[in-house]
Amino acid sequence: MALPVTESFTFVRAAGSDVVRLGVMAHAKLFDEDDPFLGHVRELVHTLPEVAEKVSHGRPAFYTGKVFCYYGGSLKVDGEWIQHPHAVMILPDADERRALAEDPRVFVPAYLGPSGWLGFDLDEHTDWAEVAELFDMSYRLTAPKRAVTQLDAQA
Repeated sequence: MALPVTESFTFVRAAGSDVVRLGVMAHAKLFDEDDPFLGHVRELVHTLPEVAEKVSHGRPAFYTGKVFCYYGGSLKVDGEWIQHPHAVMILPDADERRALAEDPRVFVPAYLGPSGWLGFDLDEHTDWAEVAELFDMSYRLTAPKRAVTQLDAQA
């Protein structure tokens, strides 16, 4: 069965050049629009100021100026890709990252992990208030100052 295809845009700047090439790379759609976990994620992230959604590398990505959350992720273990389709990838602050790394629901995702991101698995026992706190933390590290000021004013 073929997966639906989405498009991601790739920007390439040649070294020492002002020339930027724009290319389109096709990626399989790696999520289901009817996923109830994705529905909860969308409800929570859209309470934050200026949030938009796009599909990046086949997965939903939530951003303001920069991405602060991806839905779904993966990691490579012993040469095999392990998918985490019901997970959120967030960027925690350094202190919280150390604490979260001890949690069995947390993993270091492929590609994003070396930049400090963590994956957090979702299931039927998920504490959505805890997930909202993770979104808030990641948002504050990536959003423009005006959006964070707006968020603080909402409290």
